[in-house]
Amino acid sequence: MSQVLDHLKAQVMQGKLQRRDFMRNAIAMGIALPLAGSIFSQSVLAATPNKGGRMILGMAGGATTDSLDPALALAQVAGIILKAWGNTLIAVSPTDGSAQPELAVSWESQPGAKIWTFNLRQGVLFHNGQELTAEDVVKTLQRHSGEDTKSAALGIMRGIDNIKADGKYKVIIELKSGNADLPFLMTDYHLVIQPNGGLDNPTAAIGTGPYQMESNEPGVRFVGKKNSNYFDSSKGHVDYVEVRVLNDQTARMSALRSGQIHAANLLDPKTAKLMDRLPNVSVQNTSGKAHYLFPMHCDKTPFDNNHLRLAMKYAINRQEMVERILHGYGSVGNDIPINAAYSLFSDDIEQRSYDPDKAAFHYKKSGHSGAIQLDVSDVAFPGAVDASLLFQQQAKKAGININVNRLPSDGYWSNVWNKKPFCASYTGGRATQDQQYSVFYSSAADWNDTKWRRPNFDSLLTQAQVELDQAKRKALYREMAIMMRDDGGAIIPMFNDYVDGITSSLKGYTKDPAGSLSNLNILTQCWLA
Repeated sequence: MSQVLDHLKAQVMQGKLQRRDFMRNAIAMGIALPLAGSIFSQSVLAATPNKGGRMILGMAGGATTDSLDPALALAQVAGIILKAWGNTLIAVSPTDGSAQPELAVSWESQPGAKIWTFNLRQGVLFHNGQELTAEDVVKTLQRHSGEDTKSAALGIMRGIDNIKADGKYKVIIELKSGNADLPFLMTDYHLVIQPNGGLDNPTAAIGTGPYQMESNEPGVRFVGKKNSNYFDSSKGHVDYVEVRVLNDQTARMSALRSGQIHAANLLDPKTAKLMDRLPNVSVQNTSGKAHYLFPMHCDKTPFDNNHLRLAMKYAINRQEMVERILHGYGSVGNDIPINAAYSLFSDDIEQRSYDPDKAAFHYKKSGHSGAIQLDVSDVAFPGAVDASLLFQQQAKKAGININVNRLPSDGYWSNVWNKKPFCASYTGGRATQDQQYSVFYSSAADWNDTKWRRPNFDSLLTQAQVELDQAKRKALYREMAIMMRDDGGAIIPMFNDYVDGITSSLKGYTKDPAGSLSNLNILTQCWLA
């Protein structure tokens, strides 16, 4: 019941639920009339933002190799900085997951969802004073879709055949084949719109967002100051935002306890309950689509052998991982990046369980011998080193020797992830199944961190994009999930809750199943008491 009440309160705070509807829902939940009225009044009061001040975040997930080029953004620090200074065409509602206007105020498709028209918000200014036009959108999307691009968004852009401006405030996107989910693909934070598409200087951090860059030290600190010309008065309440990179868990928690920062991401589940007892700290955990994983590169020995991959999948005890690593802040995974948080999820796929005998059988079939190196750092996810050592112990029962190679946090996302053949990683959720598969598992995806490329999988993905019959689409996604589960390179033992810590002086925080720190929107939507 508390989750439903939190949802209702969040809707009041966002101006989406009026008193009459709130009271009706609260009374139906068994809440007494006077208490329901008090909760509504408190929610309305909490929804009135204060203006001014300096909001400071302490975050894991940053490195000295981070770039301000949206195309090259890695991990959460780069993502939250992008959302501070830039906007995408479309946003995702935290309450119902629907597509919401941002730089595009409306959109529509022709029958077959192959040709889409996006109508832009007029009068929006970039930080340099230049007005946003359709040409800026066209060039931005083209920069992320060219064959020579290094953009992480390439996987979702390959389906686009042509992008053109129709006047000053209208953009037309023509697809190679229909895709009913195209608006959701435009929510990818890599696709923030830049003047002239960022072709002049992609790292200038000039966008349309509520904060413009004042200073930036990659892997150390980012500071943004309020953009007085921002088009949305409901966002960007403080004068300055600051992101401090604190990859060390102890340093991050110490800063949160002492009030040096207002919020922190990736709290260690081992200590989260203790942090929640502090008078000035509130731990916010949100179930969603994110998951921790161990990707294996299917194009490199020994992981190019599916018997070896199956051996590794049967050699991990998922339930024990959830209990000992997540401490209840999550659920068991099934080597599929999709769970019940996604629509059209098939809950009838058999759950893979820990089976040392099957692991030993497939390991013997693979013909491999010797240690298998697993590269890891706790910046991959909270408890990643402990999870890897636990995996090592579990695999020994199948006769598999895993060598856990602990590495520094700095540079992990640029030098290890997507480069080393076997490592620890995490993946945030995406708005739809199509986006999740397109970004991480299609053959064309730059972020295909398993190097698993199957033309028949790509074909099913394309079929699902154009299929408007939801039952048939669900069946296609089910077939894709089973294919990936039984042949893919991702070991996905657990779906993690997002576990954030916020201080009592931070207001306006909302739980968003799409991502940590209100889906990385905390800087733009929150304020200080």
